[in-house]
Amino acid sequence: MTQILPEWALPWLATITLGLQIILIFVGAGALRMLVKRLIRRIGERYSLPAEMVIGARRGSTFLIYSGALLLILDRLGVSATVLWTALTGFAAVAAVAFFAAWSVLSNIFCTLLILTVRPFRLFDEIELLENGEKPGLKGRVIDINLIYTTLQETSAEQAETVLRVPNSLFFQRTIRCWGRESGSR
Repeated sequence: MTQILPEWALPWLATITLGLQIILIFVGAGALRMLVKRLIRRIGERYSLPAEMVIGARRGSTFLIYSGALLLILDRLGVSATVLWTALTGFAAVAAVAFFAAWSVLSNIFCTLLILTVRPFRLFDEIELLENGEKPGLKGRVIDINLIYTTLQETSAEQAETVLRVPNSLFFQRTIRCWGRESGSR
């Protein structure tokens, strides 16, 4: 019987096989990521989903795909699933305690989800956060919405353009005035 591999490669066969499996996992994860990214883009276009939701879905799916790829690679390298599960649950328990210790951060994250679903304003809207009644407050154009803050770009004649980072929970404690959209487009 003839050998397919050269004589020097036989001791390295297990290592070469492992390396090829890891490369195949990376390539498969990359291909799956591109496919899911394209699917999310098409769904976003078809159903006119807000850009924030599409971006969040893409980021979340990328995280899940590459986390799964990492777990597959660790499995191929011989790391026990029991050890991984123990580490993951231990980390989750510590993270849960840390989240409960940081109520303001948790409140801002929850308010971000409300902003993205209820959509009292969108990216690039001109908004003003009124202190009480008609008293002027924070005013600017929404240029970013992240988990903790909404960034407003101030545009006033007497000063250079500056940005305000407003905690997301503040939008549910104050009245918001919004410009630049038709009232029926929500």
